[in-house]
Amino acid sequence: MRRVLVRLHRWFGVATALFLFVSGLTGAIIAWDHEIDAWLNPSFFHAQAQAAPLAPLDLARRVEAADPRIQVTYLPLGVEPGRTAQLMVVPRTNPSTGAPYAIDFNQIAVDPATGAVQGRRMWGAVSLARIDLMPFLYKLHYTLHLPVVGGFDIGTWLLGIVGIVWFFDSGIALALSFPSVKAWRKSLAFRFRRGGYALTFDLHRSGGVWIWALLVIVALTSVSMNLSDPVVRPVVSLFSTLSPSFTENTALVRPGPAGRAPATREQILTAAASDAKREHIAAPMGALYYVPTLEAYGVGFFAPGQDHGDGGLGNAWLYYNGHTGTLAGSSIPGRGSAGDIFMQAQFPLHSGRIIGVAGRIAISAVGIAVAVLSATGLIIWMRKRAARRHSAAANARAGRGRSVAS
Repeated sequence: MRRVLVRLHRWFGVATALFLFVSGLTGAIIAWDHEIDAWLNPSFFHAQAQAAPLAPLDLARRVEAADPRIQVTYLPLGVEPGRTAQLMVVPRTNPSTGAPYAIDFNQIAVDPATGAVQGRRMWGAVSLARIDLMPFLYKLHYTLHLPVVGGFDIGTWLLGIVGIVWFFDSGIALALSFPSVKAWRKSLAFRFRRGGYALTFDLHRSGGVWIWALLVIVALTSVSMNLSDPVVRPVVSLFSTLSPSFTENTALVRPGPAGRAPATREQILTAAASDAKREHIAAPMGALYYVPTLEAYGVGFFAPGQDHGDGGLGNAWLYYNGHTGTLAGSSIPGRGSAGDIFMQAQFPLHSGRIIGVAGRIAISAVGIAVAVLSATGLIIWMRKRAARRHSAAANARAGRGRSVAS
């Protein structure tokens, strides 16, 4: 049985090593994406005017009036003092061609006091320019920037499958790390004085044992991040009832009465303010999100600068049907079935934000460790492969020698 496990670990490790090396390093960096991005691009983050900010909906109207080609889809409802408002936009349809306007950006940084656009970028573009670097690394982390072909997201699925293999391989690795009861101390030791291959082996084996629980959590949550709807939610639903996800919620796209105008942003925010009181959501409204393909809205509740959440199970969201303006779903931390709470915990666990800054530090350390484990695993495999080839060649020469002698 151990021989089978060794082979499985070898195959799984070699197949996933490069992907995990890239994801580990990028994960260590993007745990601090906002901070690094602001340091690299101060003009994109720091507002030029020092006056009182405009009302968020007025800001959106100014932006859309200044450039009629675009529609705001993500609107912060509160901004940290001295910071820009960072809006996501999509192109509107050009009435003369019937196709979307050609624009080379999807995110803009706006001075909240004046509505002046201080910067534009295509979030997630394949570019190492300073303005694009952090979004590039963020998207590289979970898609490798592989294309979507025929509606199939190759990168997201590939790294999701890598996460599944990594999760099961973590169990195999732990079993192989403790070959016997007597030898358990060796699996926790590092032979620093020996150096060389001995230390490389210990970094791979003992290093993985010391942080095994964290590795399993990151592996499992990586699957949830990439393959939530097609894989994780169906599995979790076998054990617990789940509320519909945003993409599965038919109430979000149900048509309204014939002749009724779609809900406006103002109507959505008015409804959200009332619904938040009824749901006992204490945090302020933090963002308005619109999905044009579904004609649905989401309203997030968080303090300015806390859009990722920083502690606990993240931020509360209420979801609205854009045709009728009625509440169609919610995700409120700590509420719902056991399965709902499990799904709520996936991003906070994966990002480390479930325990705030300390968790982000831990995730950065784990990301570096994943890269080290991947690299040392490849080194061990290449060395053993070379040794096997050398042994096979020696046996072949010995066989030819015996044949000549006879």
